[in-house]
Amino acid sequence: MSKSKKSTIDVQGTAVTVLSKEQDDYISLTDMVKNFDGGSALIEQWLKNKDTVLFLGVWEQINNPAFNSLEFEGIKSEAGRNSFFLSAKKWIETTNAKGLMASAGRYGGTYAHRDIAFEFGSWLSPEFKLYLIKEFQRLKEDENRRLSLDWNLNRTLAKVNYRIHTDAIKEKIIPSTITKKQESLSYANEADILNVALFGMTAKQWRDQNPNLKGNIRDYSSIEQLLVLANLESLNAEFIRMELPQRQRLKKLNKIAIEQMKSLIGQASIKKLKDKKNNN
Repeated sequence: MSKSKKSTIDVQGTAVTVLSKEQDDYISLTDMVKNFDGGSALIEQWLKNKDTVLFLGVWEQINNPAFNSLEFEGIKSEAGRNSFFLSAKKWIETTNAKGLMASAGRYGGTYAHRDIAFEFGSWLSPEFKLYLIKEFQRLKEDENRRLSLDWNLNRTLAKVNYRIHTDAIKEKIIPSTITKKQESLSYANEADILNVALFGMTAKQWRDQNPNLKGNIRDYSSIEQLLVLANLESLNAEFIRMELPQRQRLKKLNKIAIEQMKSLIGQASIKKLKDKKNNN
């Protein structure tokens, strides 16, 4: 369960852990049963139920291309018998299932994809299930609001720094006698230095490659890219005041962009920046 984000929701006084892993959310079944008579043994009782096995099998067949359907058929034929036993670990190892996770350690216990956890909640108590869904939805809404706030904050930061950037252009690059049209062309040219340094292409090249998208390359930037862009705008403003040649500034900015993107999102995500640097 590496690289998982851990959150906790309160469901009728029970602290329930939610792990967000890539695009999926897993809810702790172990936490869900804490305040029910029987405790963790309830998970095995639920797994022993034939209807549960059928539900798990259908979920895996829909969501998991690597699911071992042949082994599932064997388990299904045994389900319902008095001697039948099925643990989460056995289910996972036998069928290569991904809807359940069982492990020890930091996030130890049995976890289930939210679809399956809600089904388990119904088996425990319809009331508990409804509160579980309500609190889970509240968690996701809070996360979406925070992401939106981060995006807007960093977008605003980029715009503020852009004003600093354009003031430096007026001061050192744009002659006082040029026309308004020439002034706008100069701004576009300087903006493209940042685009090339960070994205590996000019605004026009991006538009040519994405004719069906509205807006510009910066509207489709990640939060990490906007943070780096804000830094590059401030740095380029200083480089302009130092009267560094444009070519020299581009190389410096590209190098800084690569280093900062490494710090934020890792090696794989900056391959394009490395290629751009190697080609110059």
